[in-house]
Amino acid sequence: MNQLTMTEIADMLRYEPDTLNDLVQDWVLHRDGLVLVVNKPAGLPVHSVAGGKSADLSQLLFAWQYGLKQPPMLAHRLDRDTSGCLILARHRQAMIRMTDLFASRQVEKVYWAVLDGVPETESGTIDAPLVDLKRPGGVTVRLARLEDTDALAAVTDWRVLGVHDRRTWIEFRPQTGRSHQLRVHAASVLGYPIVGDRLYGRHEAAGLHLHARSVTFSPRGNKPPLTVNAPVPEGLAEVLSKFPQRPSPE
Repeated sequence: MNQLTMTEIADMLRYEPDTLNDLVQDWVLHRDGLVLVVNKPAGLPVHSVAGGKSADLSQLLFAWQYGLKQPPMLAHRLDRDTSGCLILARHRQAMIRMTDLFASRQVEKVYWAVLDGVPETESGTIDAPLVDLKRPGGVTVRLARLEDTDALAAVTDWRVLGVHDRRTWIEFRPQTGRSHQLRVHAASVLGYPIVGDRLYGRHEAAGLHLHARSVTFSPRGNKPPLTVNAPVPEGLAEVLSKFPQRPSPE
């Protein structure tokens, strides 16, 4: 890997190096000998685009030099435009542990989103397999059809947290971790895309209203589960503040 310096990354992201350093410190929600949990900002990719230099989260954390001897490894992924909790393993043994936890569904993830509409019911479980479609510049996803042989299981629990101005604050608890799972399940099953979803709905200047609110897992088998909450970014927090009977975004 061609490691970037903090100054190079700051220049790519249009920050002063000292300012970026302070920001990264604020992003780190949990750190121990095995993992980092960070509050990834929307707009920052978690991995580099093939074919050239780009600033991604692993590069940034390594350049930041927060006690890291090697770049941390992504235990899972968030879309570029999704904010919130992201787990990174600090070394290979930690990565093996996290891979096992995700494979056995022992990592609980909670997402908050705003839908551009109001579902007919208050809660439910979506069991709708997905198919990845290759396209120039990335991947889009659709619901599987009967004839699809490459469909991947995708299951999402959901419940309504509030309704305001014909939009819905919704909580998602995915049981599986497919690409774009929540975005496609919202748009194609619930019938209402996530606000700001440029692929499956309509682009908005405020961006995608999807935030990985929390993760719960046991980094060590002999320790109780760890729950980490990610504060909601300012713009989304302002949107959520308009909903009645709302949980705290802190």
